[in-house]
Formats: sequence, C-alpha cells, structure tokens
Amino acid sequence: MTYPSFSRVILLQDIAEENLIAGDMGTVVEFHPATEEYHEGYEVECFAGNGETIAVVSVQPPPCVRP
Repeated sequence: MTYPSFSRVILLQDIAEENLIAGDMGTVVEFHPATEEYHEGYEVECFAGNGETIAVVSVQPPPCVRP
C-alpha cells in the first residue's frame, strides 16, 4: 500500500534515536519507490502539539499506518 503525500500516519514502532514512540503521529512528506538496490520508503515529519517539527524520519512500510 502506498500512502499519498501529506497523509497523516501513526508510527507502529519506536524510533528511539529521535525520541519517537509507537502511536506518535506524523505526515508523509515524500515517497521513495523501490529500486533494485533499495526498499520502498517514506519520509515522515513528526510534530509536537504546538506544531513545531520534532523530527523527519525515513521509514519503510509497515512502520506506519493511516489512521
């Protein structure tokens, strides 16, 4: 399943190095299709409650799902 740009997603696993935990929400900002060398992936931007960016992370599906 491909998530369109600007879709809201929920992380399914912790990303400790960015202090993100499963259940945090983010927005898909980029999709990277699979190639012979790399798996399909996404850039997801996660925000604090005040709207500030906490982190932009690269994830492979299915570490996130659409709510």
